[in-house]
Amino acid sequence: MKQDFVFLVIMLLTFSGSICSAQTDQQTINEDFNSAATNQPGKEYPMVNSEGRIRASILAPDAHKVQLDISAVKYDLTKDEKGVWTGESDPQDEGFHYYQLWIDGAAVPDPNSLYYYGAMRWGSGIEIPAKDQNFYALNDVPHGQIRQILFPSKSTNTSCQAFVYTPSGYEKDLNKRYPVLYLQHGWGENEYGWPNQGKVNLIMDNLIAKGKSEPFIIVMPYGMTNNVKIGGLRNFDIKPFQTVLIDELIPYIDTNFRTLTDQSNRAMAGLSMGGFETKLITLSNLDTFSSIGLFSGGSISLDDVNNTPGFKEKVKLVFVSYGEREIENMKNRPSRGPFGGDPKEGIEAISKEGINAHFYVSPKTAHEWQSWRRSLHEFAQLLFKD
Repeated sequence: MKQDFVFLVIMLLTFSGSICSAQTDQQTINEDFNSAATNQPGKEYPMVNSEGRIRASILAPDAHKVQLDISAVKYDLTKDEKGVWTGESDPQDEGFHYYQLWIDGAAVPDPNSLYYYGAMRWGSGIEIPAKDQNFYALNDVPHGQIRQILFPSKSTNTSCQAFVYTPSGYEKDLNKRYPVLYLQHGWGENEYGWPNQGKVNLIMDNLIAKGKSEPFIIVMPYGMTNNVKIGGLRNFDIKPFQTVLIDELIPYIDTNFRTLTDQSNRAMAGLSMGGFETKLITLSNLDTFSSIGLFSGGSISLDDVNNTPGFKEKVKLVFVSYGEREIENMKNRPSRGPFGGDPKEGIEAISKEGINAHFYVSPKTAHEWQSWRRSLHEFAQLLFKD
């Protein structure tokens, strides 16, 4: 497991933090900027152009230095005579990105953007329009609901929060029961990640409307990850969250929602550290989960299969995915070592053993939400098929 933790630390370090400063070439920028869809109502900035560049602007007349911080790079902004600082980033990958502003050395959220929980804080986020964004767009289809629930947890001596997606039609046919996917966020995020950044409800609404996915319930709890700081990840203990999930949350969901409660109708998946949690919990609880999804969060190797009694008989589906840039990084820097072995080779090996295993690569994305939105989109189409 040591290699798993080393790779996980590297992924988390890649996911957050700024490492350099830059300034764009003003003469190369297309001026077809539009306000970002993630702005607060009525706010013009930040803006995004057809190249995926971000233009940020903030009034800070007494500041001496202001920077836009996104994708581990800081871009210097320029002050005008009214005290308004404006500047642009280099082109960004399609999809959602966290960002912040630096004002005289202090990192602050952009007051113009909506706020999202990531990097262990509520801060700014921005959507770069994607060519394939229709799969998570608000389309004219029947819509399900996302419910906020509080469930009792004796092990933590409190009530824990989770979000639950129920598909369209759940309220109409009161005799129908549904399979359930337990879906985890990554380190530095929480239970708000998949409903907000991940657009889980829109992804599912669109798939179900097209007949590409079976209707199922999705439960999104907090994975108890953020008390672990970078540098202490090797000491992460899965047992407290496993207790909450297996002994408290699943019984609550099966009691309060119309679920199919057998193992074959229950799945678990997660992104990044949530994928790591998924692997640890599912391999130890094959009588509870039949399908496993790891999004940028490890792989299932032949050793995992051979060392887990009942794996071949009980597991119906294994799905592993990464962003294309993550795969490139593994190849270009072998010392970083794939998390749990080469993910593609691992899936190919267990497929040869007769296991229903799939490997997916998100085009031109890294360790980021567009990779994970696409991963859920692909995974959902494979889940709970007879």
